[in-house]
Amino acid sequence: MSKHGKKFRSAAEKVDPEHKYSPKEAVTLAKETAFANFDETVEVHIKLGVDPRHADQQVRDVVLLPHGTGKTVRVLVFAQGDGATLARDAGADYVADDDEMIKKIQDGWTDFDVAVATPDMMGQVGRLGKILGPRGLMPNPKAGTVVPEDDLPRVIQESKAGRIEFRLDKTANLHVPIGKTSFNENQLLDNLGAFMDAVRKAKPAASKGTYIRKVTLTTTMGPGIKIDPGQTLAIEESS
Repeated sequence: MSKHGKKFRSAAEKVDPEHKYSPKEAVTLAKETAFANFDETVEVHIKLGVDPRHADQQVRDVVLLPHGTGKTVRVLVFAQGDGATLARDAGADYVADDDEMIKKIQDGWTDFDVAVATPDMMGQVGRLGKILGPRGLMPNPKAGTVVPEDDLPRVIQESKAGRIEFRLDKTANLHVPIGKTSFNENQLLDNLGAFMDAVRKAKPAASKGTYIRKVTLTTTMGPGIKIDPGQTLAIEESS
């Protein structure tokens, strides 16, 4: 069994594993306990009171983080004709508008973070499901990544500005990055508030009982910090 290193143990000593912190306290601790020699990602992990085995209890949506994620987002767009031109003009990093790019992806190339498609391209995109699906890159109407060509500039710009998708996993958890440890506390609180608000709005009608059960904040290398789920209801006002 592997043991945590000295730096992690030192950071973990600052966190009470049984205490549920306020959002502000958790953000402060996350920044204090980040010890890596790179700009760590700040992540939120949420346990929801839903059953992912049922289609009517799925949780999937998108949220635009006010301060972005701190990451350079590479966007690929599947479009042709005027749509391809719009995508290039809007700043898409890659445009898949010919068989050469489609084959490149079929061969395993996925050097991008977000894939967007116009509806008329979904027949070709569907053939790439085995490559894009497992990597979470498959365009999907529910995630707002299958859009008419007129909407391409907006979606591309939002993706680069901090638009992220969240989706329930098989264990009823959500995992989302909300920034970097170099962000100031207010920026992280704003992003956390926007995400929590989106999660609440995405609550399935079939969900019964406590919806948000556990909220944990952590950094790439740091210890988990529990947040009081009840206090996340007031993040927007307190920040």
